[in-house]
Amino acid sequence: MSLDPKVREFAAENHKAVLSTFRRDGATQMSIVTTGPLRDGVAFSTTLDRAKLRNLERDSRCSLLVSKDDWWGYVVLEGRAQIISSKTSSPGELRDTMRDVYRAAAGKEHPDWDEYDEVMRKEDRATVIVVPDVVYGTAL
Repeated sequence: MSLDPKVREFAAENHKAVLSTFRRDGATQMSIVTTGPLRDGVAFSTTLDRAKLRNLERDSRCSLLVSKDDWWGYVVLEGRAQIISSKTSSPGELRDTMRDVYRAAAGKEHPDWDEYDEVMRKEDRATVIVVPDVVYGTAL
């Protein structure tokens, strides 16, 4: 399923988001993330040691609320996370995806991709793409 053009446009213009995942005991864990549209979903990056990533590795179901700056306009994506990390992909695929997430969330090119790539490697970052099954919100 491809991302609805209205959702893609909203996610390209608004980057504040709250991710909900499930802890081992079934309780909800929420995280603030910076996002942008990517492929068939909305993406962000995180380090491998974060609870949100460990939760998604165990159970890929999640919700992502992408909001306007004033929080009154929003879109919620409910679906599953695709994880692209050093555990799941080649170094080249991870590098390219991390660059795509930067472009999507920042809306521009990085001034020094080599430096960016090195920082992402040192921080042991992964990309998470939330691919929705259901989308709703006030911005649609």
